Amino acid sequence: MCGIVGIVSSGPVNQQVYDSLSLLQHRGQDSTGIATSEGSIIHTYKAKGQVREAYRTRDMRSLLGTMGLGHVRYATRGDASQEQEAQPFYVNAPYGIVLVHNGNLTNTRELTDELFRIDRRHLNTSSDTELLVNVLAHELQAQVRGTELDPGQVFDAISTLHERVEGSYAAIALIAGQGLLAFRDPFGIRPLVLGKRSEGLVGTEWIVASESLVLESAGYEFVRDVAPGEAIYIARNGEMFSRQCAANPQLIPCSFEYVYLARPDSIMNGISVYDARLRLGDRLADTIATHVPSGDIDVVMPIPDSSRPAAMQVARKLGIEYREGFYKNRYVGRTFIMPGQEQRKKSVKQKLNAMSSEFQGKNVLIVDDSIVRGTTSKEIVDMARQAGANSVTFTSAAPPVRYPHVYGINMPSRRELVASGRKIPEIARELGADNLIYQEVADMESAILEGSDIQSLEKSCFTGEYITGTVTPEYLDWVEANQLS
Repeated sequence: MCGIVGIVSSGPVNQQVYDSLSLLQHRGQDSTGIATSEGSIIHTYKAKGQVREAYRTRDMRSLLGTMGLGHVRYATRGDASQEQEAQPFYVNAPYGIVLVHNGNLTNTRELTDELFRIDRRHLNTSSDTELLVNVLAHELQAQVRGTELDPGQVFDAISTLHERVEGSYAAIALIAGQGLLAFRDPFGIRPLVLGKRSEGLVGTEWIVASESLVLESAGYEFVRDVAPGEAIYIARNGEMFSRQCAANPQLIPCSFEYVYLARPDSIMNGISVYDARLRLGDRLADTIATHVPSGDIDVVMPIPDSSRPAAMQVARKLGIEYREGFYKNRYVGRTFIMPGQEQRKKSVKQKLNAMSSEFQGKNVLIVDDSIVRGTTSKEIVDMARQAGANSVTFTSAAPPVRYPHVYGINMPSRRELVASGRKIPEIARELGADNLIYQEVADMESAILEGSDIQSLEKSCFTGEYITGTVTPEYLDWVEANQLS
C-alpha cells in the first residue's frame, strides 16, 4: 500500500505535490519522494519518514517545474530501512523517466531474469518499482521514433508492458521534456483517479492520484477513475490522451481498500468508502445478533478511526448505546502500517488510551475494521479489561484474514496472521476475548458492492483465491521466505 500523485500544472507544481502527499499520508509512513520536470531536467528529492518531516524549504526550492509526481511509501517489497529504495525511481533512457508505483508485482523473479538476460538492464535494489520502470523504459525505447514522443507509441509500450508484468500496479511516470503517463493493471486492483481544473487563460491542469479526496482538496473536478488496463498520457502542453491497453481488462478492486486502507471521504471505483463502511456495520450487526443476545451487551465502542462508521451502524441496528471509550493520540501513525512487528507492539498503547469511566463494570462490544496479526487486538482487549470491563466481545467488520496478500499489502506470511490455521474460538482465546465475531465474506462483498456495477472484489487474504491466476503455493512459500523482517 502506497500513495501516489501526478500533476501537470500551469505554474510551479512542487507545493501542490507536497500538499497532495500530506493528504495521502495514511497510505504510507516509511518514506516519501517528489520529482518534478523543468523542461528536460528532472529534479528529485526523497527521504525516510513522513511528509511533514522529510522536506525542508531548500528541498522544495530545488523541485522546479510545472509537471511533478510524488509518493508516500509503505514497504511491501524491498527493505523499508533502505533510503535508496524510496520512490520515485529514475532511468535515463529513453528521454529520462521517473516513476512511482502503488502495488506489488508477482512475477518479479521472471522479470529480474529477463531484464538481465534479454534486456541487459542493471537493477540496483530489490524493489519491484525499479523493475517496473525498467520494463517501461525498455518497451518505450522499442517504440520511439525521432525526438518527439507520440501518444500512440506510449500506449503501444504500455500494451507490451501489460503482457510482461503480472500483479497489481497503479503507476505514474514523468517523461522528461514530454509529458506525464499514468496506467493501471488490467484488474484495477489498486486505485487511481483522474481530475482536472481550468486556470483562466492558461488552459487545463490535470491530476492523477490514489484517492479522490486529493482532487477535492486542491479544487480539481473529478473526471473519472482510470480504467483497468488503461493508460493516460498528458503532454506538457496539457493535452490529454487515453487508450485501453490491455487485452481482457476487468475491474476487480481490492476489498481491503474499503475495509481499512482508504480514507472514508474518498470515492473509489464509484463507491463511497464511508457508505461502504456503514453497510459493513449493518451486515456485521446481523451476524452479531445471531451469536450474542442484545441484552448481554451494554455498550458498542469503535477502535478509532476507520471502524467508527461500522460501529455506529452496529449500535443503531442493535439498539445498543454507542460510546467512545478509546482516546486516540493522533500524533502516532497507523499501527498496521508500522514497519516491523516490535514497532507495532510498542505503538498500540502509545496510540490508544482506554477511559475507565466508559468501561467500568460494563459488558463491552468492540468493533474494529479488521484483525490481521492480532497484535493491536490483543492489546486492546487487555486495555479494556484493565479499564474495568466486565466482559469483552470483539468484532471485526472484515472476515478472518487467513492468507497472504500479495497485491500491495504487507501480509506476506501465514505465520504472522492470527487467523491462519485457527478456528474462531481459538483466535478468541489468543486475543483474550470472551466472544469473537467476524463478518462473513459474502456479507463483506455485498456490503461494499451494493448499488455498484462491479461484479467482484479482490479478496484473496480472506479466501486464498488469487485473481491473477499465477500465484502458486510455491510462489507463496518464496514470498514468505523473502519477507520483510
